[in-house]
Amino acid sequence: MASDSEGGIKIDPMAQFDIKPFFSDEVGALSFTNSTLWMAIVVLGAAALFFIGSQRRALVPTRLQSVAELMYEFIYKMVRDTAGEEGLKYFPYIFTLFIFILFSNLFGMIPMSFTVTSHLAVTALLALIVFVTVTVIGFMKHGSHFFSFFAPSGTPAPLLLLLVPIEVISYFVRPVTHSIRLGANMMAGHATMKVFAGFLASAAVLTPVVLPVMVAFTAFEVLVAVVQAYIFTILTCIYLNDALHLHH
Repeated sequence: MASDSEGGIKIDPMAQFDIKPFFSDEVGALSFTNSTLWMAIVVLGAAALFFIGSQRRALVPTRLQSVAELMYEFIYKMVRDTAGEEGLKYFPYIFTLFIFILFSNLFGMIPMSFTVTSHLAVTALLALIVFVTVTVIGFMKHGSHFFSFFAPSGTPAPLLLLLVPIEVISYFVRPVTHSIRLGANMMAGHATMKVFAGFLASAAVLTPVVLPVMVAFTAFEVLVAVVQAYIFTILTCIYLNDALHLHH
């Protein structure tokens, strides 16, 4: 959002998603950008929470310890209930994935910050890593029998000609839907918030109407940030369960 030549306010809700390098005029492969900075802040913030929360472990936990333990137990139960006991060996990876996405979403709510997960390059990489990891796990556990995932036993032969291509396409589309769902929700929500903020700045007379809506929408966006981290993680657990047990 910026002032125009006539002194008005120009609303650009997409400007907040621009990648900006700090030490050069153009973005290169090794550029240190606002995205890089906020990824580092996310990692440091998450590490600080769990480091401080576990420093003084007590029978009556502190607030930070309670938050850290609740998140740990929540994801642990999710992995166990979705992928079974066998899936628990992959709990550290899934927990790290959840924490990174959750903190990226929540830190993106801070004014003047950068929402890392609003960029498809980030969410696509996360989804692609999940896809490759789950596929490798499936082949390591089942070998060539993993291909039976695309042709369920008991299916009549004529139906296989239709079912197998559908299953193959559905499987390889997973990283696309997995990444777009997260990135699109974060981008759409933040862009809408920027538009409402522009209304507040440009027309004071609308403040009594727009401000309550803005507060409510901000609270809703915080909820969306948490829910999207949950959805990305639960889908990862479901994909892992498919690879481990070849369930449909």
